[in-house]
Amino acid sequence: QVQFVESGGGLVQPGGSLRLSCEASGFVFSSKAMSWYRQVPGKERESVAGILRMGGPTIYQDSVKGRFTISRDDAKNTVWLQMNALKPDDTGTYYCNGGYSQPYFKDWGRGTQVTVSS
Repeated sequence: QVQFVESGGGLVQPGGSLRLSCEASGFVFSSKAMSWYRQVPGKERESVAGILRMGGPTIYQDSVKGRFTISRDDAKNTVWLQMNALKPDDTGTYYCNGGYSQPYFKDWGRGTQVTVSS
């Protein structure tokens, strides 16, 4: 059974930083690209950042380029999202899933809420 457990979200002021973590299980983590997705109420879930397997090339949504960094540790089945210079538009629930820009699995975790507000 594929499972994702996201953590690290919270309330932060504009300009602040957060580091999100996602621990995955139920599949061969090292064989899959991984991505972070964001969902805002009333909108579809969108890809924010992706990383190929074995720490390969990364891809970012234009709005987060230069501020967010995705990384992974295949030994720990974990993918991270370092979020710097946060803006109110970054607010949302963040999820991880397999895939590079499109989700690979139908299963989703509970996500972690990020709120950027003064």
